[in-house]
Amino acid sequence: MAHQAHAYHMVDPSPWPLTGAVAALLLTSGLAMWFHFNSLIILVLGLVVLLLTMYQWWRDITREGTFQGHHTLLVQKGLRYGMILFITSEVFFFLGFFWAFYRASLAPTIELGECWPPTGILSLDPFEVPLLNTAVLLASGVTVTWAHHSIMSGNRKEAIHSLMLTVILGLYFTILQATEYYEAPFTISDGIYGSTFFMATGFHGLHVIIGSTFLMVCLLRQIMYHYTSKHHFGFEAAAWYWHFVDVVWLFLYVSIYWWGS
Repeated sequence: MAHQAHAYHMVDPSPWPLTGAVAALLLTSGLAMWFHFNSLIILVLGLVVLLLTMYQWWRDITREGTFQGHHTLLVQKGLRYGMILFITSEVFFFLGFFWAFYRASLAPTIELGECWPPTGILSLDPFEVPLLNTAVLLASGVTVTWAHHSIMSGNRKEAIHSLMLTVILGLYFTILQATEYYEAPFTISDGIYGSTFFMATGFHGLHVIIGSTFLMVCLLRQIMYHYTSKHHFGFEAAAWYWHFVDVVWLFLYVSIYWWGS
């Protein structure tokens, strides 16, 4: 920073975008190999490369923002805009699944029996596991907001406890959803109902796993004294993402589980 006359961060050349792209290629080709030839070698290799990339890339960003002072107020403003645009793109991603669901359910064709759920489909009870999942995610939204206020007020102990609670609730949600999938009376191959249900709720479940990972990293950083009351955008980005996941679930619950059943 001593050799530049501006507040922007000129990022050093990094190999991690390249290794991340290699990991994505290995994961997609590995999944195809697993599905068609029952071979897990490429998939496992892709997961290892992905985890190593995540660790080293996040380590570098943490180093730049926490220890090297590159994340100035102007840089943080750019990061905020970037996160807002990313979440906006995620909104449109899920909008496609909702569009498919409502297109099929509001005007069910004769092939579906002209009714929704389609003839022969036994839907899940929205007042059992789905309702519990809703309560779990809403509770996690409260605990992540508690963590944010604790960090802003400098209450380190409460921030750690509330973040731990949030991560536990996120993992509990994932376990409940996995159990629900295992016991579901229909599959992804059961026509438009199965495909829209599992694509929408499955991608949401993936986002919960990503958000839980995001919050675990924030928890580790909080334990390691990386956050201050004025400098904690890494956590703010995780909290925004988590609230987005909460809101998407509410729409999923009301649309697919309750109204759609």
